[in-house]
Order: sequence, then C-alpha cells, then structure tokens
Amino acid sequence: MQLTKKELQEICYKISAISPYIRFVGVIGKNGKLLAYKRKEGLKPFLNAKSTTSQFSHIAIKTGMEREFDKSLGQVEFVWEERKKVQTISFAIKKHKVWVSIDKKVIRSEMLRIIDSCLPLVRNYS
Repeated sequence: MQLTKKELQEICYKISAISPYIRFVGVIGKNGKLLAYKRKEGLKPFLNAKSTTSQFSHIAIKTGMEREFDKSLGQVEFVWEERKKVQTISFAIKKHKVWVSIDKKVIRSEMLRIIDSCLPLVRNYS
C-alpha cells in the first residue's frame, strides 16, 4: 500500500515536532525525488538546490544497495551520520527514506531521544 501525500507530509510534521534542534525532515522516494518535507523556519539550508538533488539521489542509491543485505542482516532501522556542521538520521518507511537533519550543537543524549521518538512513528507507517 502506497503512502498518500497527506501521510508523507504528516510524517514530516510529526518528526519535526519532536525536537527544536531538528532543522529539516524530508521523505525521499526510491528515485531520489523529495516527496514531502518540513524545514525549520528562519534557517538557511546548508545545501543549494543542485547539491540537495545530488544528496537525495545519493540516499536513494544507497537505500537500494542496502536492501541487498536485508535478507542476511535484517532491514536497516536507522542511520546516524555526524558531519562538521550537521547531524543526520535516516529511517526507512516502505520504499521511502525519511531524512532528518539536526543542529550539530545538540548533545548525544538528545540525539538518542530523537531517534527513540522517531522509531515508533516510522514503524507505524511501515
């Protein structure tokens, strides 16, 4: 069963409400297209439009490659990535990827709280 545009937007809004440190939440389709998103108001994105498109294409390709190991290792529940300027978490919902960017200054216990709050929500839509 396919998720509706309304459900995809609902996912973005629910996740963005979890923490004031969440900068952006996007749902990316298997082809790398941004299907729904919620951006924190007043923040300038780190990526320009071209880089954003490349980032989402990269996520889609990586997601497809990860599925190759699902039978042996189980499905990926989430991926946490730390960069110099931002932290990201991604979750799989069916054939989509939910990508969340979070302020770098957030402490690890808050990151774990965000992850723990997202997992039941993600599972609900899976």
